[in-house]
Amino acid sequence: MSTNSTGPEEKGFFERVKETIEEFWDGTKEKAEDIKDAAEDKFEDVKKAVTAKKAPAKRKITAAKRATSNKAADATTQAKATVAKVKAKAKKAAADVKAKAEAKVKTVAAKAKAETAAVKKAAAAKTTKAKTAVAKKKAVVAH
Repeated sequence: MSTNSTGPEEKGFFERVKETIEEFWDGTKEKAEDIKDAAEDKFEDVKKAVTAKKAPAKRKITAAKRATSNKAADATTQAKATVAKVKAKAKKAAADVKAKAEAKVKTVAAKAKAETAAVKKAAAAKTTKAKTAVAKKKAVVAH
């Protein structure tokens, strides 16, 4: 018999390990490409969704800013109106106090003038009496 066999040659241990590693490598490579494609698709979907949501958010922020500024303007207007009212009341009260003080001064001045006139009349009357009395005494002494 011959030493040459007609059957297929058996592969060695290292060749089988090498083929197994190549199969794993090819499978892993294909799986990685699939995952990469899926990730790119998902990224695009998320990007579109964020872009779609971003515009309404800007509108809401702008509306909120407007509402806030309107409220601030209203508060400022109300504060100014309140200040104006308080100032008007203060001016009116000051004017009332001033008018009352002026009226009081006028009445006291008029009363003082009247009393002064009365005192002057009384003093003039006494002076006249004294002058006439002195004149009578001089006349009596002179006679």
